[in-house]
Amino acid sequence: MYSTQDRTPVSIVIANYNYARFLRRSIDSALEQNYDAAEVIVVDDASTDATADVVASYGPRIKTCLREVNGGHAAAFNTGFASSHGKIVLFLDADDYLYPNAVSEVVDAWEERTAQVQFRLHIVDEDMHVKDVFPPAELPFDSGDVTPQLLRKGRYQTTVTSGLAFKRSVLDRVMPVPEREFRQGADGYLATVAPLHGEVTSIDDCLGAYRIHGANHSVFAEKLGQRARWRIEHDFRRLEALSDQATEIGLDVSDGAGLRDPVHLEERLASLCIDRERHPVSSDSRLSLAAAGVAASLKMNASRRRRALLAAWFLSVGLLPRRMAKAVLSWKLVASSRPQFLLRLSKTIRQAMG
Repeated sequence: MYSTQDRTPVSIVIANYNYARFLRRSIDSALEQNYDAAEVIVVDDASTDATADVVASYGPRIKTCLREVNGGHAAAFNTGFASSHGKIVLFLDADDYLYPNAVSEVVDAWEERTAQVQFRLHIVDEDMHVKDVFPPAELPFDSGDVTPQLLRKGRYQTTVTSGLAFKRSVLDRVMPVPEREFRQGADGYLATVAPLHGEVTSIDDCLGAYRIHGANHSVFAEKLGQRARWRIEHDFRRLEALSDQATEIGLDVSDGAGLRDPVHLEERLASLCIDRERHPVSSDSRLSLAAAGVAASLKMNASRRRRALLAAWFLSVGLLPRRMAKAVLSWKLVASSRPQFLLRLSKTIRQAMG
């Protein structure tokens, strides 16, 4: 166990809404850190399940913030941060959990100019069986000064809520998270604007688990069109927040930044192919998005094979007849829709890329 003497104080903020069935594992993981200068704060966003009984059972070992009105992800983040004292702050979704060495590894990796530390997570199922790694090991994190990438395309290679830690003085500059705009996906806001105020330090080890289950907001029960539209709108809100923050420090986000981001372009293509009538960008065409996707793919920080395969995917979705394009699109975005031969091929290709 690390001694608290001369140790950097750390806060772990657990955001919960109706995840009582997962919450105990999340809290236990925060309390079981081998770094004892960490406080654990649980924010319950007006749950209607058994959450109150779960948090009450921990007594004074945790600090509990019970919100009376449900406000969403951003509101929970803001509430927890306001109650925290750590110089480093981790936000942990209540269905995820950390490994015992997570905080100590983050503190050890911290450097003077670090604004944000990011680390990989094991993807686990509802029963905590490890299924994969997120982000995939063959996708290198972007580290150091990522501001040029943010200004050019609005994104860099990062991770989700439970794989991020932030410098408190940076959070003081960018919080509170706008609650209406980021009712869901508050981590997207923080990971977008925090690196404008320092550097990103990356840890390639898995320091926690990202639980995938049917109730995840990001899953949308495999409703691809709905998921794509939400992600497009979320990206637009991120880019707006990025532009506002950049302007404050004398920087400018490039016009059409999203059109240089293959992740964003993938969602635009998905939305347009699956439900043209409700697609949020009326001027989009499959061909123009595919062409932008090819160009963006070839500039990715990834292996040559991966860049070429993604470029080929964009081209096929842009040029094939709509019915075939939808199939190719779903094969990439929903693993369960892939034919067996494609699953085997995908595994072979991924191993080659690693």
